Amino acid sequence: MRQSSPILGVVPSLNDCPPAGLVFMGSEKLNSSGRLSPAKQEGIYQLLPFILNPDNIARFEPGKVLIGDRRQYPFQQSFVTCETIDEVASAISNMVTQGSGPWLAAVNALRLLTNKGKAGISSKNSQQSLLDHLGQAREVLVRTRPTNTAMKQRLDAIVLLAQEAVFNDDDVDLAVARGIEIMLGDIYDDYTLRARAMADQIEDGDGILTNCFGEAGFILSLAFAKRDGKDITVFSPETRPYFQGAKLTAPAIHEMGIKVNLVTDNMPAYFMAKQEIQKYVTAADLITVDGHVVNKIGTYQNAIAARAHGIPFYAFAWGRDNSKKVREDIVIEERDPAEVRIALGSATTIDVIRARYPAFDITPPEYVTGIVTVKGIVSPSELDDVPKW
Repeated sequence: MRQSSPILGVVPSLNDCPPAGLVFMGSEKLNSSGRLSPAKQEGIYQLLPFILNPDNIARFEPGKVLIGDRRQYPFQQSFVTCETIDEVASAISNMVTQGSGPWLAAVNALRLLTNKGKAGISSKNSQQSLLDHLGQAREVLVRTRPTNTAMKQRLDAIVLLAQEAVFNDDDVDLAVARGIEIMLGDIYDDYTLRARAMADQIEDGDGILTNCFGEAGFILSLAFAKRDGKDITVFSPETRPYFQGAKLTAPAIHEMGIKVNLVTDNMPAYFMAKQEIQKYVTAADLITVDGHVVNKIGTYQNAIAARAHGIPFYAFAWGRDNSKKVREDIVIEERDPAEVRIALGSATTIDVIRARYPAFDITPPEYVTGIVTVKGIVSPSELDDVPKW
C-alpha cells in the first residue's frame, strides 16, 4: 500500500461520465428500471462536494484500488494505492476512509481477484479456487469494521453475483464490475430520496447539529435545503480523535456555500441552551430490530442533550440489521487507546496514562425522533412498516 501523489486537479465528475449503476439513453441517465433516476432528477452530481464524488471515495483500476485518503483532506486531495486485499483491509482499519468509504473500497477490492483471474478461470477447479479466494477476502474485509453492516451485506451481494456468474459460465469479472456499478447507482438514488425527505423537515433559519461525517445523505439534505431558499447554519463537532467533523464535514459544507461552525465535542449542549440549534441530524452505522441507533462515539451524549432541550434527533440509515435484534447483540469496536493520547500527530499526555477508545456508541430508540428512509421519516417503532429503507 502506498500513498499516491496529491491530485493536481479534480477527478472527472460524474457529469462527464455515467454514474456507476446508471446507463445512458440518449442524454438522459436512467436507472435499471428504465425510469429517470432520482439522483438525475435532483441533479446531485452538480451539488456533491469533492470528497463525496464516488470516484474520489474509492475506485478500481487494473491491478489496484485507489482510496481517497480522508486523513489528508482537506489539506490534500490524494489517494492511497492498494494492490492486495490485505492492503485494502489495512487502509480501512487505519482510517484512510470512513463512512461510505469502507464498503466501496471493500467491494472494489474483490476485483483485485476477479480481474486478475480473467485470463484463466475456465476450468471448474480454477473457478472454485476464485470463489474460495473471494470468500476468504470477504472475511478479511468484514473484520475491519465489525459494526459496519452495510459493508458486510454489500460484500455478500457481490460474492453472490460471482457465484451466479460461475454457475452460468458468465464472465465473473464483468458480473462483479457491473454489480458494483448498479449497487452504487442505486445507493446514490437512495441517498437522494432520503436527503429530500430530510430537507423538507429543515426550516428557514434552522441551526443543525451533526456528529462525525454524515456522508452523502446528510450533506445532500443541506444542499437541497439551501437550493430551496432556506438559510441554515450547521454546527459540526470536531469528532476526536480522528477529527472527521473538522477535516471532512466542515470543509464539505463550506464547499457548498453553507454556513458552518466548527465546535469542540463538548460544546453542543451550550449552543442548544442558547437556542441556536433546532435540529440534530446524523448518519447511522447500524440500527437494531428494536430501533437502537449505532453511530460514531458522541452521538448518544448529544441525543441526551437534544432531548433535554426539546430538539428532534434524526438519523439517516441505509436499513436495519435484522441479525441484531437488541442492543446486547451489538459488539462495539474498541480501537487502540494510544490514539486517544494523540491529537493531530502530537501527544496530549504521557504514555503511561491509560486511555479508552470505543469507536461507536448506542442511542436508545426513545431518544430518536425519526429514522430517515427512502419512504420518508418514520419513528424507530414504525420501521417494520417500511419495506425498503
